Amino acid sequence: MQTTQAPPLPPRPVSAAATLRFIPGMSGRDLLGIIFRVCRELRVSDIQMRSGRPVYIHTNKGMEKLDFLGVLTAANMDEILKELIRNRESASHGFGNASSVEMRVEDKISQAIEEFAEKMVSDFSCDGIPMGENGERSGRLRIQAHLSSSGLGITCRILNDFIPGIDTLGIDPDTVDTLKHSVLKRAGLCLVTGPTGSGKSTTLASLIDWVRQNHPKHIVTVEDPIEYQYPDDMDDPIYPGHRIPSPSIVTQQEVGRDVKNYKQGLKDVLRKAPHIILLGEIRDREAMETCMEAAQTGHLVLSTLHTTGAVKTIGRILELYPRENHPSVLSRLSEILIFVHSQGLLNGIERRVLTYEFLQNNDDAVASAITNYDGGARSLEDVIRRAGNIQWDANLQRLLRNGLISHETVESAKMDRTNDDTI
Repeated sequence: MQTTQAPPLPPRPVSAAATLRFIPGMSGRDLLGIIFRVCRELRVSDIQMRSGRPVYIHTNKGMEKLDFLGVLTAANMDEILKELIRNRESASHGFGNASSVEMRVEDKISQAIEEFAEKMVSDFSCDGIPMGENGERSGRLRIQAHLSSSGLGITCRILNDFIPGIDTLGIDPDTVDTLKHSVLKRAGLCLVTGPTGSGKSTTLASLIDWVRQNHPKHIVTVEDPIEYQYPDDMDDPIYPGHRIPSPSIVTQQEVGRDVKNYKQGLKDVLRKAPHIILLGEIRDREAMETCMEAAQTGHLVLSTLHTTGAVKTIGRILELYPRENHPSVLSRLSEILIFVHSQGLLNGIERRVLTYEFLQNNDDAVASAITNYDGGARSLEDVIRRAGNIQWDANLQRLLRNGLISHETVESAKMDRTNDDTI
């Protein structure tokens, strides 16, 4: 999305960052501090660390290595993982634990290493890491530690604490108005879909933040892990420069820290008297059932699926159920579904560009097309072309006309492969 994407990397050498280098015997904190200082200067947020290799970063052009820093050894990677785990503990509230903080940290590291050795993968988020002696810290982090042929590997994303406004994401103003109106409904199901890295979490966070600042709601989230943290206050609209409590209260729960597992979080969320429920991801039939039951019992539910396009989203939901259950699932969806907003990020002419498809379940024709989807997707595809909805390929044409993407990007991103006409 335009507000969160990094520009192309500057040419090497990278000013002061180019003088940084790994030194034998460095602690995990020092190694991470160097990496994050370089990434801040280069304005990138996705990092790959592997034993026996230089650090790699994700840029608009693909992968780029920071070979001027040197190579991370197996010992370096062990120290980096321990430091990340130590900061994961500092993000925990430590409820019910009367032992000293230092003991809790060391115990947590030992326990986490044992669990990692058993499962051979670990996903978690943690606080920012100090980047120098001036007190600066990186942003919060989302981490996956894993094993591969090269040994220990860590994939790290530096999370941006800044939540962009929903009006700044590159979504059409009319669609933004519809999204805002939709998340104020008393009950129903709102789905934001797209592949990994398409900005689903940012779109949902922008919607939740808009509600938080403008309406008195209790919003409960169950996330694995928490990506965006919502503050308790906001800018005073009457007295600039002052902060006031926001009208909404947001209860954020992270799997593994605040709830034992995703299943427990889904089960317990309804007992917190929420107006709005955000479930980070629909992973299986149980999660889908929880979403639909909550929507049917008077709650507004927001969640995500890894699908592209409204039609494929309905198809993916059906894949979670036996064939004999499809008619009842479609009937329920036709009643509770409010919208499907499916998005992706494309390499544009100057920067990455958001494209999307939007289906609003706002009349009998759409509800009927959803109900009858199992008999064929054509009727649902037809209603997406109607006023008020935005079709994926039509939106690509709009971006092309506005000079934001190229013909080659359109051809690689379009959904209708039966149409070979150049857009």
